[in-house]
Amino acid sequence: MSRLFTPLSIGKVTLRNRIAMSPMCQYSAKNGFTNDWHMVHYGSRAAGGAGLIIIEASAVMPEGRITPGDIGIWSDDHIEGFAKIASFIAGQGSVAGIQLAHAGRKASCAIPTAGGRQLDLNNGGWITHAPSEIPFQPGDRIPQQLGRDGIEKVKAAFRNAAVRAAEAGFSIIEIHSAHGYLLQEFLSPLSNHRDDEYGGSFENRTRLLLEVVSAVRSVWTSENPLFVRISCTEWTDGGWTPEESVRLAKLLKTAGADLVDCSSGGNIYNAVVPAVPGYQVVFAESVRKSGILTSAVGLITSATQAESILQEEKADLILLGRELLRNPYFPIRAAAELGDEINRPFQYLRAK
Repeated sequence: MSRLFTPLSIGKVTLRNRIAMSPMCQYSAKNGFTNDWHMVHYGSRAAGGAGLIIIEASAVMPEGRITPGDIGIWSDDHIEGFAKIASFIAGQGSVAGIQLAHAGRKASCAIPTAGGRQLDLNNGGWITHAPSEIPFQPGDRIPQQLGRDGIEKVKAAFRNAAVRAAEAGFSIIEIHSAHGYLLQEFLSPLSNHRDDEYGGSFENRTRLLLEVVSAVRSVWTSENPLFVRISCTEWTDGGWTPEESVRLAKLLKTAGADLVDCSSGGNIYNAVVPAVPGYQVVFAESVRKSGILTSAVGLITSATQAESILQEEKADLILLGRELLRNPYFPIRAAAELGDEINRPFQYLRAK
């Protein structure tokens, strides 16, 4: 059997294969609620054979949404919709995961098809928060710096969201600390200019993320996997580095994380990213050497490419984004290409 279709066990959870759906915002919610689009979108990828489906960035606070179209998990009222999706995913033999997020200074934006720029306060926008009063890009409002009370509220929001995720039936949580959103903003010396215990040194800049991990772990059973997505580099001089990512990974493991999802960029609006096939795999490989499981993501588009990453022990899990948008049934095709068998919905067996 190929490595790609070898099961992966983390805690009490076993993924039927090493193909996972990367969390990708759909910008299709209203007031944070999931709807039929989300059910069909995620359900079809589960039916297509992916071992893990990670639901898109789910805001732990209303002001933590990137756009008004983001889904949220800040209210108990959101649980019912998530539960239906998680149940369907599990019914197809996949594992249901959810990404918990706060957009920080990159919140309050129009959905991409409406331009994506930050919304005016008089036109549907809201006040944003960040570690320091530094806007993401020219033209954005200056975010409010989070005080001690605000930081405590953020930690509580992540903890409460984890409780709701458990009630909804999710088996894996991923904490979003990448792509320029709040927790990464604290990690980066380019967006964090604080002079208190949450700014300055590496230990201080990583403090909030580690406290969020601990807060989530306090209510999320140790038998259920906890992932953390990080941007391993900002592709900018003076920013967060791959070496710091390795140091952070060791701390995350001690704090209770099981896997580091290795992405990059997103915090510096004009960074030049060398986006070539597999361009982020090197980060997953280096972080993995620190002794924690890693996932590789970023322009991975073929079964042989994914298989080679696993065979060469550069990562433990493959996250697919755009490729699964193009082809929900990629795992079925990949299994055939690698000479493996994969269970299909019985309704589709006539097409085998």
